[in-house]
Amino acid sequence: MLTSKRTGERLVLTAAGPWTAIHARDLEPLVEAQAQSSQPVRAVEIDVSGINRLDTFGAWLIERLVRAWSQRGCEPKIIGLPADYSGLVQEVHNVNVKPLPPLVEEGRIIRGLNAIGRTLVGIGSATTLIMQMLGAVSVASARAIANPARFRLTSLVAHIDRVGWHGVPIMLLVTFLIGAILAQQGIFHFRKFGADIFVVDMIGILVLREIGVLIVCVMVAGRSGSAYTAELGSMKMREEIDALRTMGFDPVEVLILPRIVALIVSVPILTFLGSMSALYGGGLVAWLYGGIDPDVFLSRLREAISLDTFAVGMIKAPIMALVIGIVASVEGMEVRGSAESLGTHTTASVVISIFLVIVLDGLFAIFFASIGM
Repeated sequence: MLTSKRTGERLVLTAAGPWTAIHARDLEPLVEAQAQSSQPVRAVEIDVSGINRLDTFGAWLIERLVRAWSQRGCEPKIIGLPADYSGLVQEVHNVNVKPLPPLVEEGRIIRGLNAIGRTLVGIGSATTLIMQMLGAVSVASARAIANPARFRLTSLVAHIDRVGWHGVPIMLLVTFLIGAILAQQGIFHFRKFGADIFVVDMIGILVLREIGVLIVCVMVAGRSGSAYTAELGSMKMREEIDALRTMGFDPVEVLILPRIVALIVSVPILTFLGSMSALYGGGLVAWLYGGIDPDVFLSRLREAISLDTFAVGMIKAPIMALVIGIVASVEGMEVRGSAESLGTHTTASVVISIFLVIVLDGLFAIFFASIGM
């Protein structure tokens, strides 16, 4: 309990009973009422001789009273404090002695600039991590070239099987459907101008230069990139990567290099198969929906495309595969010790990979257009 007695300009607050966290519901309103009191007094005494039990919570309530009256220009004194509790009260008194700085409400412009700054810092940090991983992979590749026995061929074959061979059915299905949709939409609109045959040119150039490699890389980022991030992240959470370092192995050379090489080998193959599947789907729809005979379709396709058209898509594939592998590895190595962190970085791996693949595709389009390919 807490009672008050005023004599002139002198106020005496008397605390009694147990002042512990168990009685917080009863004590806090009493302390708050005295802390908010506006009585005009010059001297305040806090008599705690009647307290029979005191813990940290109770000591902090006493300190609240002291600080509340001190801010009004009074000099509160604690009297009757048992020797057993003096150390606890003094320890609480020394905590957070400096007053908190006043909160300054930020304007819209400041909040906007703050958000832009944080975004730029995040982009810079992500770029730095990607460059560091690229350097580490380059060093590991140089060591493997200098000493081929160091390279883990078995791991490479296993990852090629997972990324490439097991990924063929879904890649063929999706690219077939994309080619068929492009052909149907192209015929539907070109027919208005009596130019149905030009759908062959559109499908051939668009699939071989852009759509084939783009669709395949987006699916590889979602299928294999996320798997790489989850695998490396799980190893990081279980401290398996730290165990490799303890045994003298380089995690980049053992875990990351075979995965990236597998992507570089598999993605061009998947791109080729996906492009052929898209052309087949487009040709089938052009025949059934547009009435373009397969012989006419193939003849027109040979006239519309060239070796450069095919080369553009194939040149993009390994570079995009390298980007997907680097991003997946970076996000996997950044996982901390929680399932939430694993999910966050796996999602970030897919999003960043797809974003960079699309940006690279745009940059390649500008570059090849500038050199006439």
